Amino acid sequence: MDAPDTYINPSDSRAYWSDVSADVNGMLGGFPLVSRVDLIGSRAFLAKNGVGAKEPLRKVKRVMEGGAGIGRITEGLLTSIAETVDVVEPIPKFTAQLASKPGVGLVQNVGLEEWRPPQPKDGEEKVVYDVIWNQWCLGHLTDDQLVEYLLRCKEVLEPEMGFIVVKENMSTMGGDVFDDEDSSVTR
Repeated sequence: MDAPDTYINPSDSRAYWSDVSADVNGMLGGFPLVSRVDLIGSRAFLAKNGVGAKEPLRKVKRVMEGGAGIGRITEGLLTSIAETVDVVEPIPKFTAQLASKPGVGLVQNVGLEEWRPPQPKDGEEKVVYDVIWNQWCLGHLTDDQLVEYLLRCKEVLEPEMGFIVVKENMSTMGGDVFDDEDSSVTR
């Protein structure tokens, strides 16, 4: 039997998400109340790592949200703790309103398997991220793509205090489980 991640198909994933409404209800599969609890927990996690909007916590310069969707985490959390939040999301209808939001920087409409760190133009400094946030999106990558993506993230992670957040559901089935509805894997 093939490994569950071998069934992941980016075209199928994008087709599924393209049919989902561009709102919290669509992003959370009909459970919008999850958003508030999720944001509270994420804020607490960042605070435990010394990052937050209020003293004595530190605000950070730049964050990237991978698989940002409609920007629920970007707007509900990350823009309050960072000067700039860059977003990576393959579905343009989800990011259409994000580019004009205060605190949002670069918006890249590509999948995480295709994402490459921004390259500085003449006279610009290399983009460095203090936090790279990934939530409920990495299951759309094969195991190999996930490793390659995380290695690319490491290239642009602030070396002293930067960190990568991976917030995903976990399989309780004793192994990875493929979801043919959205073409993802729960590990």
